[in-house]
Amino acid sequence: LVITRDMRVFSRTLGVSGACDVLEFRRGETGIPLKGREGLWQPYPVEYKRGKPKEGTEDTLQLCGQAMCLEEMLCCEIPCGALYYHEPRRRTEVDFTPELRQEVRALLEEMHALYARGSTPKVKPTKGCNACSLKGLCLPKLMRSKSVSAYLRGAMEGEQ
Repeated sequence: LVITRDMRVFSRTLGVSGACDVLEFRRGETGIPLKGREGLWQPYPVEYKRGKPKEGTEDTLQLCGQAMCLEEMLCCEIPCGALYYHEPRRRTEVDFTPELRQEVRALLEEMHALYARGSTPKVKPTKGCNACSLKGLCLPKLMRSKSVSAYLRGAMEGEQ
């Protein structure tokens, strides 16, 4: 087993970049060669999460997106990965099905379309916002009361 942490990933095809918390390379019959190592090594992404498993699919989609980036970067197939949740302290294996991959592609296409239109979707704050790493950028409480354009207009005019 070879372990890499905080590996930067990107996909020109998907138009996205990010980082894998942990990328394990497991020796096997399929995979890629690693410099200085014998045989083939199958990449296996592991995403670490602080709390409990969520009801939504956001963690699964994130992990699948990372795998899709890795597949493009490493020219290999990655059939599965794992989510590790801190509270139950265990891994949940995720199969990267064709349906899951299509959902990732569809969401990224929607994201790029919103960006191209200059449209910022209204945030729907949830209790998960407090633990989100993007809370400082997203500002869910601020967006509850004003649109982005109204906030920016007010900020430029010196309103508080």
